[in-house]
Amino acid sequence: MTQNPSQTQSYHLGVVRQFTIMTIVWGIVGMTVGVFIAAQMAWPALNFDLSFLTFSRLRPLHTNAVVFAFGGCALFATSYYVVQRTCHAPLFAPKLAAFTFWGWQLVIVLAAITLPLGFTQSKEYAELIWPIDILIAIVWVCYGVVFFGTLVKRTVSHIYVANWFYAAFIITVAVLHIVNNLAIPTSLTHSYPVFSGATDAMTQWWYGHNAVGFFLTAAFLGMMYYFVPKQAGRPVYSYRLSVVHFWALISIYMWAGPHHLQYTALPDWAQSLGMVFSLVLLAPSWGGMINGIMTLSGAWDKLRSDPILKFLIVSLSFYGIATFEGPMMSIKTVNALSHYTDWTVGHVHGGALGWVAFMTIGSVYVLIPTLFNKKQMYSESLINTHFWVSTIGVVLYIAAMWIAGVMQGLMWRAIEDDGTLTYTFIESIKATYPYYVVRVGGGLLFLIGMFIMAYNVFKTIYSGEEAEAEESISSESAVGAAS
Repeated sequence: MTQNPSQTQSYHLGVVRQFTIMTIVWGIVGMTVGVFIAAQMAWPALNFDLSFLTFSRLRPLHTNAVVFAFGGCALFATSYYVVQRTCHAPLFAPKLAAFTFWGWQLVIVLAAITLPLGFTQSKEYAELIWPIDILIAIVWVCYGVVFFGTLVKRTVSHIYVANWFYAAFIITVAVLHIVNNLAIPTSLTHSYPVFSGATDAMTQWWYGHNAVGFFLTAAFLGMMYYFVPKQAGRPVYSYRLSVVHFWALISIYMWAGPHHLQYTALPDWAQSLGMVFSLVLLAPSWGGMINGIMTLSGAWDKLRSDPILKFLIVSLSFYGIATFEGPMMSIKTVNALSHYTDWTVGHVHGGALGWVAFMTIGSVYVLIPTLFNKKQMYSESLINTHFWVSTIGVVLYIAAMWIAGVMQGLMWRAIEDDGTLTYTFIESIKATYPYYVVRVGGGLLFLIGMFIMAYNVFKTIYSGEEAEAEESISSESAVGAAS
């Protein structure tokens, strides 16, 4: 289906532009903090004896910046773009959409101030204090109103599958955030959670793993189901598989959180339940990966010449790796080796950098020329350079952490014939040191790639060749062909 220029002009792209640019900005900020704290693990003196530069203060800043600032802005941008294009309708309540942009940036700035100062509720991925939590809830509800309002006013009967994934992500994240952050305030910066003990741990990892499951997986699968077919110029490989993939994924993911709490005070049955659902989760996860990659059937030659497509397809490959590794690590016998080691760090970053960041980067490269009325990105060779620099960075990072993690697990549980430990803890730290240095190198390469991207985007916006005035963007023609 095509659109005429007047229809194209009716879309609200201003807020999409804002979120897209801030995706790049916050990506650089969050990854810079990540490289700095990775360097602190190798060279602890880099905290300079300043409380706000300690690892314990900057680590939550890093995770919040890359997950909610970088990833969040990417999801706002792409969901607002995709829902308009696939529904053939402009955004519902554009002023409310503008509020979500400024509200989300305020959340990020407040996080950047409070976390280094040590104001936290000490919940992983949910460290922000209660006033900020309330602001997040308000912004998120407004986001839902805009997104679902646009779906309601669509001019086509069909709801494209990408919107199903975005919708599930918006609803589920709202529930997760509100329930996990229920608290009784005692001051402006302090509160007590309504849950305690093992119940609090269970609630936290119901939230924590589903933040991964819906914020960093379901939502980015929505991104995948639009931008991979769009860039490949091919319909989705199997629309039926995409629907089965959706319902299976959202049904199973909710119950996998307890695998974070193996060998803890959590009831054994709950630990086993988390393991079982994690193993079952492999099937829908790989169904989505296969559907995305096989969308290139008949167009594999495009990978030779299209670096944006390389980002998108390699992203799916990392998704496949991460979603195989996660269920495997949830098995109790494997978890006995991997728990609390840097293997977990490698697993997380294989998904976060290889899957989430690559999918985001590829999608942003698709968006920028359209949003700023340019024929193409300023430099395709810079995109290609970015791809290889980032890919090498990810591989160095996760390989170093895999090796370090397995080594740590083996050293920690090695015992002598008399039952004493073979190695002291400090010996395991000393053995890990070279891999921490490699991790810094891998992270630095990835950060350099983000600066390359920022330069390319800047040059595209300010000196790129203008698109022809009569040219209209038929973004949904390829992705919707199968439906």
